[in-house]
Amino acid sequence: MSRTFATIFVVLILVCAARTFCQAPKPSSPNPTKDVPDLRSELAAKLCAVKRIYVESFGDDEISKTLQAMVINALDETKRFVVTENKDRADAILKGHSLEKTSQEVHATGEGTQVAAAAGGHSVQVSPSGGSAHGGFAGRALGIEDSKLSTETINDARLAVRLVSQDGDVIWSTTQESTGAKFKGASADVADKVAKQLLRDIEKATSPKM
Repeated sequence: MSRTFATIFVVLILVCAARTFCQAPKPSSPNPTKDVPDLRSELAAKLCAVKRIYVESFGDDEISKTLQAMVINALDETKRFVVTENKDRADAILKGHSLEKTSQEVHATGEGTQVAAAAGGHSVQVSPSGGSAHGGFAGRALGIEDSKLSTETINDARLAVRLVSQDGDVIWSTTQESTGAKFKGASADVADKVAKQLLRDIEKATSPKM
């Protein structure tokens, strides 16, 4: 009897232990999305904090120097940034690679007009003393040709830039290209596109998320 009671008691203990184990809260697994910092928010915050920009040289050739000057002018015209020549005082450094190529297109047009005319005749005269006959044919062709040849010079400017914070993080980048605008050359237009794209991306980063 005592052995049966002991067996029942052991079984009850095991059942209780199993029930307690099943109801115990499981350890939560680490959430990689929560633990990893939001890099996009961090970069966006750095971008929005940029007020003073140092524009690094795009190259030693004349085209690169021209594009660098155009970008400096475009950034200054935004009234949003201060362009500095003191690299240590800048919030971020604008680096880039420029490319401008010139090509020529030849356009040829032509018009032609052809006019042709032909005429013929025959006559016979008879008299008691004799007769005569006359005949002839004439043809004429005229041609008028008008052709025009013109050459068009096309400038194609491309600019790839990136904005780097003082700690070395690339916080913004863009690539723009232009063949010129109505009142601007290709270099001035592509520089203007870079400045406007930077403003748009900063505005997007500062706008509240819906």
